[in-house]
Amino acid sequence: MTFTEHLARGRDFARTAGDHATDMFGPLIMIGRGLRSHGRWTAKKWADTPKDRRGPAILLGVAVIAAIALLPYGPVLALAALMGSAAWAGRDRTPAPAPAPDTSHLKLGAIYTALTPYLVHDSDPSPLYSHGGDFKDAFGSWEFDSEGRLVSLDLRYPAYFTDTEPHARAKVEHVIHSKAGRSREYRFTWDEEINHLQVLAMPPLPTDISAQRFVTAQGELVLGFTDTTSTNRMIPVRQGSGTTHQPPVLWRIGPRSSEPHLLALGTHGHGTSSLLRSLALQVLPYADIVVLDGAGTGEHACLVGRPGVHTVETSLHGALAALEWAANETQRRMDAHNLAKRTGIAPPPDAVRPLWLLIDHPVELSELAQAEGRTDPQDLLETPLRHGRTAHVTVVVAEHLEALDRLRPSIRSATRARVVLGPLDPDLAPEALGAPLDITPSSHTPPGRGYARLGNHPPVRIQVPSAPDPLDEDTPAEQREAVIALLPHTDTRVEAPADPLSLAKAGPDAPAAPPETPEERTGEIEKPTESALRFL
Repeated sequence: MTFTEHLARGRDFARTAGDHATDMFGPLIMIGRGLRSHGRWTAKKWADTPKDRRGPAILLGVAVIAAIALLPYGPVLALAALMGSAAWAGRDRTPAPAPAPDTSHLKLGAIYTALTPYLVHDSDPSPLYSHGGDFKDAFGSWEFDSEGRLVSLDLRYPAYFTDTEPHARAKVEHVIHSKAGRSREYRFTWDEEINHLQVLAMPPLPTDISAQRFVTAQGELVLGFTDTTSTNRMIPVRQGSGTTHQPPVLWRIGPRSSEPHLLALGTHGHGTSSLLRSLALQVLPYADIVVLDGAGTGEHACLVGRPGVHTVETSLHGALAALEWAANETQRRMDAHNLAKRTGIAPPPDAVRPLWLLIDHPVELSELAQAEGRTDPQDLLETPLRHGRTAHVTVVVAEHLEALDRLRPSIRSATRARVVLGPLDPDLAPEALGAPLDITPSSHTPPGRGYARLGNHPPVRIQVPSAPDPLDEDTPAEQREAVIALLPHTDTRVEAPADPLSLAKAGPDAPAAPPETPEERTGEIEKPTESALRFL
């Protein structure tokens, strides 16, 4: 043991011994302190007594002592009285510290004071909010967690407050969010009929869910996970080292879907490309995809050469060629469906097999095309966007949030499913999501966190499952292995009917159909194939 350790142990021993000695000799110390107090009082009295009165005072004291000595048990009683008096005089007279103010009341008072300028009017004879007023008159109920943070708050506001105006609401929400704490998200529920506002702190969403095979029905895709109050469905997922049930954000696609296309917006590094990879991994078992990487960063290089992936383009020339082919393929599928309706027969399998166009940062491709005087790639998306639902073509566009105004109106109007990842200004929510956001964003947004809105439903929070680029050296090993396990391989590509209903009727022992030729994969054939490739 070193000298420093010996010194530390000796210091701890001395401190412990001192504490025990104080406890043991505490009464004696208190009596000694009282005797000193009596001595100081006696000395002060003797000093204040005039010299001509000191003699009689001494005689009086001697007489009292003599009387006590002659009384039965006099000395014992006098000693007991002296000790009791010394103990009383030597007691600790330090005033008890004032109780600490309730932090919850301080926070509620701060919220009340901050709301007063916005919820009071000079003509109100009995204002609900007033300077120097009590918050208990306006706040009905509140709740704080063990750390002293606001969990919920119910408050009333005057009837003349313009709660139907978004700007007026935003001011009140901003004040409450600032005073309650910017580290969490708060949902504001306005009840205009009874002038009531409910504030609820939203719990954090799980961030440790990686890409995997989700338990969903045919035509359902998992965009991410949300709060239990936003959906009535739960699915089992692998989370961390175990399995749990989480509420998903499901996007339903197909001919009867009201949101056939998706627009994902976000800031740099918050997971829009990861969302595209997650969707690609979910649809590759039964669909073909075309990927366009407008940024040219190679984020989707892991899909190159995979079965079911027609192409992964990073150049303007390749993107234009792929989009022209997609537009022609959409028209060919539409002609096949129209012919099938006129003749009363089922459309060919290659016309009903889903085709996905995953376009990452198309604005950069548009700027390159404008600089070179070529066709804008966004204009080539008009046909797949307009007829994609009938032709079984789905378009997913991912773009930076600040480039939203540079997207074509046809793209913004056709993409009724919206996802915004990263920090979102409430003023931009109506333009990005198509509806005002009733949740105040947190000051810290982890990657993959954002908001989603499907059709006419209200926006909900979303946490996108982690699907990073497996070719990136900085990707954690567990997440890399999870993505690689979902990527299709040549030896896993088997033959199955394209129609899911016929697949269900066939059974596991049904004979396999002949393989598809490269010419049939492009759709440039006169006679459609009888089967299509499918993962099992």
